[in-house]
This record gives sequence, structure tokens and C-alpha cells, in this order.
Amino acid sequence: MEPDPNAPQQQLQIELTPDVAEGEYSNLVMIAHSPEEFILDFIRVMPGVPKARVKSRVVVTPSHAKRLLAALADNIQRFEAQYGEIAQSQQNNFPGVAFSGPGGEA
Repeated sequence: MEPDPNAPQQQLQIELTPDVAEGEYSNLVMIAHSPEEFILDFIRVMPGVPKARVKSRVVVTPSHAKRLLAALADNIQRFEAQYGEIAQSQQNNFPGVAFSGPGGEA
């Protein structure tokens, strides 16, 4: 059965708690995937500190990861239209990365 185009549209209420609203700063993201999901580990690397911790892990479905990619590309395009092109460093300032944590496939 197809949805009724005349039915009233439900609106999703999204709550942003104060602790989450503060956000987490991240300057490195490691991405892994399995057949069922994409795992994004957001990491903060500090200069001169040989160890960094994952600050936040976000797990999404493959279709959501693709929508996220499109939304990020759209936002970068709009940002650059307003503020100018984002310069990319050709040099990786991070040391070699070794990931330690629970093993196995998600």
C-alpha cells in the first residue's frame, strides 16, 4: 500500500542536550566498514603527544553514510562559495597511526 500524499506530515522532534551541544573537537577521523555498517572514529591528536584517544564513535548504515557524504559535499560547496576555497595541506602532520582497541568485525 502506498502512503497517502494528502496525509499530514509528521515532524521529528530532535533534542540537543547541553553536554552534547558542547561538541567534541576532532582533527582526525578513521573510517572502517563491514557489509552492514560504516564506523567513524573521531580522534583528537595533540602536537608532541604520542598517543591519542577516540573521542567519539559513530556507526551508520551504508545508505546513511552515502547521504552523509552528499550532505557534507553540499555544505563544503556552500561554505567555499561564501568564504573561499578551503586550503588543503599536501603534508600529513600526523605520525604513523596504530589503532588499538577491541578487535573483530562489527
